Amino acid sequence: MKNLLILLFTLSLLSACASAEKSPATAPVTIRLMTHDSFDIGKATMQAFEEQNSIKVEIFKAGDGGAALNQAILAKDNPLADVFYGVDNTFLSRALDNDIFTPYASPELANIPANLKLDPQNRALPVDYGDVCLNYDKAWFENSPLQPPQSLEDLADSAYAGLTVVENPATSTPGLAFLLASIGHFGEDGYLSYWKQLKANQVSIADGWEDAYWGQFSAASDGDRPIVVSYASSPPAEVYFADPPITESPTAAVISDGTCFRQIEFAGILKGTKHAVEAQKLVDFMLGQTFQEDIPLNMFVYPAKQNAALPDVFKQHSQVPQKPVTLSPADIAAKREAWIEAWTEVMLR
Repeated sequence: MKNLLILLFTLSLLSACASAEKSPATAPVTIRLMTHDSFDIGKATMQAFEEQNSIKVEIFKAGDGGAALNQAILAKDNPLADVFYGVDNTFLSRALDNDIFTPYASPELANIPANLKLDPQNRALPVDYGDVCLNYDKAWFENSPLQPPQSLEDLADSAYAGLTVVENPATSTPGLAFLLASIGHFGEDGYLSYWKQLKANQVSIADGWEDAYWGQFSAASDGDRPIVVSYASSPPAEVYFADPPITESPTAAVISDGTCFRQIEFAGILKGTKHAVEAQKLVDFMLGQTFQEDIPLNMFVYPAKQNAALPDVFKQHSQVPQKPVTLSPADIAAKREAWIEAWTEVMLR
């Protein structure tokens, strides 16, 4: 009897030790999502992912899109995170050339339009897109005999002298996108001539979007410029954040063919991650219905998933350009700095 009790006690002890050894494996794994400072998504959305997968997600905001990417590149041999989100098509080639991502063909890619998939090796997977377009003050033009601009060429017309504010492409993402729109529209041989015309037409140049939109744009500030470079999704944002509520946006976007530049943002699994399976699950979730439908009212861009439902304010107050300007990421990577330098020489020196 004594021996039996000893045996049972020993088995019980071994069982307890085995349980203790297993317990760490059942604890939630924590993975890190590295992104830019503008990243925003609902807390309930991320909690849903964490609860469904027993994975904790730590958000690491690392500056603007370019600065965050530079950090990821510098740390590629000892990655700072498991997943990177926020590299766009203006910097995509830099990310791919530096080989920071590992390929992953998410099953959710089946629901993403082909024109958003810019990496055939699936190292960078499209999450969202937005269009940088001219916006105008509707009330200003309603009280003027002048019609709102409908083309890039209109801005160079003397009738529009002193009416437009743009952002510096060296210091602003929408500023760079608008420069690229002009290059795609007028060609490398014609874009500087166009900018010289804008300079002669008294275009104002702001360092960033905030100064242009909230400091000089007449519809959003005490400024006197009724035309600004902003986003096609700015009008629904005006309605959504209005206090008191309004039913019509005070602004509208110019979405004529060849006037906007489409920015596409991507996510990728960083090479060297120790949590590849969990990272894949996070990327799947970011391309899935819940995350995609939470994008518009948090980051005011469009979900990449083609059947993701849009909020009513987007449906009612935003339009998507049918033929935005596009340039290959490889061309942008190869010539971006030279284009900016040439623009700076013409416009600021």
